[in-house]
Amino acid sequence: QVQLVESGGGLVQAGDSLRLSCAASGRTYSSYAMGWFRQAPGKEREFVAAINWSGSSTYYVENSKGRFTISRDNAKNTVYLQMNSLAPEDTAVYYCAGSVTRTLSLRMRSTDAYDYWGQGTQVTVSS
Repeated sequence: QVQLVESGGGLVQAGDSLRLSCAASGRTYSSYAMGWFRQAPGKEREFVAAINWSGSSTYYVENSKGRFTISRDNAKNTVYLQMNSLAPEDTAVYYCAGSVTRTLSLRMRSTDAYDYWGQGTQVTVSS
């Protein structure tokens, strides 16, 4: 069993940066692929980025490439999402998710690929 707790969200202005953290508990965390999703009001939860178990491979949705960076520190049981050049359309609740699948594939874009979810952290970007 893995428990995930996100932090680092907040209210920022357009163009600012934020770094989200996802702290994981559970001894098998380091063997899981991890992902970040977001959900804006009235919209479906959408994929943002994923990282394989070792951190050697990452995968991004097209509109976050170059602005967002996913990384992990398995020694600290933490996954990060560095978000730069934030825009109002990035406003959403951001969720961390863990998958028992170690490697990445196109399937990692789907919420169905993940077995564990955090409670989410709110990111609000004002114009």
